[in-house]
Amino acid sequence: MSPIFGSESRREPQRAEGDNEEGPKVVINDKRRIDPETGAVRETPAETPSSTFPVDEGGTAGPTGEAVVDDELALAKMEIAERTSDLQRVTAEYANYRKRVDRDREAMVTAAKAGVVAELVSIIDDLDRAEAHGDLTGAFKAVADRFTGTLEKLGLAKFGAEGDAFDPAEHEAVQFSTSADVQVPTVTSVFRRGYHFGDKLLRPAVVVVTGPENETAAAPSDVDEIVDAEIVEDVASGDDNK
Repeated sequence: MSPIFGSESRREPQRAEGDNEEGPKVVINDKRRIDPETGAVRETPAETPSSTFPVDEGGTAGPTGEAVVDDELALAKMEIAERTSDLQRVTAEYANYRKRVDRDREAMVTAAKAGVVAELVSIIDDLDRAEAHGDLTGAFKAVADRFTGTLEKLGLAKFGAEGDAFDPAEHEAVQFSTSADVQVPTVTSVFRRGYHFGDKLLRPAVVVVTGPENETAAAPSDVDEIVDAEIVEDVASGDDNK
């Protein structure tokens, strides 16, 4: 047989050096649901239990989901309690601030009114002296009554009259005498009336005090000087000028 047609002619070509005798293996997964040869529907493999995870009714995965929810709820409740406490504290502080501001504003308004009324008290003294001399009549008296009535509506109140019990906090005694007709120190004469504006003392009343006979040696501390010449002269000068 000719060597051309011999077995050597059917030899496979020699591989080059370095060629891998075994090539890479290719794996083909046929995921077709219908078998192309038989036309039957292939069965899909069931999922293994390890591929699923249990889910509780609250929607939290894993066995510790309920504990996590409880912790978050407790934390939220603590934060709500803290915010509520802060809000209550701020509300109380604001309420106290409003009260303090209103009280201070009212005190300032009262002090301003008292300052104005105190300047007008001297005019009332002139009107009282005019009335004592019989000069307060006619239209002049109507104006005077309206003037004093307006001040009284604002809170001005006069005090100091004969027969009042002596009060060293409101009366300024310029003379002291004794009598068997009184049982306690009593105002027996008024040189000048005193005035209140609300709860504030604008001016004390200048008076003469008479006490019981057994208190001659124990005169009130405010009348250690029996006669205050300056006050008497000041009051008397007002009458003389009028």
